[in-house]
Amino acid sequence: MASVLTFDDVSLTRDGTTILDHVTWQVTSDQRWVVLGPNGAGKTTMLQVAASFLHPTSGRAVVLDELLGATDVFELRPRIGFASTALARRIPGNERVLDVVMTASYSVTGRWNEQYEEVDVRRAERVLREWHLDGFGDRLFGTLSDGEQKRVQIARAIMTDPELLLLDEPAASLDLGAREELLQLLGAYASEPSSPAMVMVTHHVEEIPPGFTHALLLRTGAIAAAGPLDDVMTSENLTAAFGLALQVTRDGDRFTARAA
Repeated sequence: MASVLTFDDVSLTRDGTTILDHVTWQVTSDQRWVVLGPNGAGKTTMLQVAASFLHPTSGRAVVLDELLGATDVFELRPRIGFASTALARRIPGNERVLDVVMTASYSVTGRWNEQYEEVDVRRAERVLREWHLDGFGDRLFGTLSDGEQKRVQIARAIMTDPELLLLDEPAASLDLGAREELLQLLGAYASEPSSPAMVMVTHHVEEIPPGFTHALLLRTGAIAAAGPLDDVMTSENLTAAFGLALQVTRDGDRFTARAA
C-alpha cells in the first residue's frame, strides 16, 4: 500500500525543550493508527506535524508525498481531515452546523465570502446524516452538546473526502453514552475499505475503536513501541510507556487497562 505519512528521524524542539525525539514512523493508506502515551509525551505535537501545522526542527516529514518545508501547505491541508479540541475553539459559536462542515473545503473556520455549489450542500448534508446528525444543519455550533460537537468536527474533517484523517482525542470529555456512540461510528467508518488512512490520539485504551489496526506508544517524545495493535497493546509495553505497572486485557475488539 502507498505511504501517506512518513516521519524520518523527526525531532521538534521548542524553547530548548525536545518535544519529539528522533521519531521514525510510516503510515500506509490501509492502516488505522491509535497513538497513546502519558501527558506531555508529544502525541498532539506529532499530530500537528502530520497536519502540516508544525514543521520538524530536524529530520523529514512527508505528508501525502509532499515534503514539509518544501510545499505549499495551503494546497496540502484540504487533503487532510483534522479534528481537535483546539480547532473546535476556533469555530464561531453562532456558526450554522452546515456551514461548519462546508467551510472545510477552504480550510477555514467561520463562513465569509466563499462560494459553495449545491453539490457542496448535498455532500455536507449526507455526511451529517452518516454521523447521526440529521436535521442539525441549521443548529448553531455553540448550542450543541460536547458529543454533538465532536461528531460535527469529524463530519467536517471528512467533508473533503480526505486522503488522511487525523483525530486528536475525539472522545475526550464525553459521557459514557456519547463516547460509545462515537466509538461505534468511528469503528464502522474505520472498517470501510474506502475510508482514508487514520491516526487517532487518545489517553485511554478503552477509547480505541473497533477497526483500528496499529498502535504507537510515545514516552518523552520518543517511540516506545509501534506496530500491529495486538503486538503493541501488551501489559509490558503499556507499563514501559506509562511508567506504572499496568494490566491490559482484551474483550472482543475492545481493550481495558488497570493498575497491576
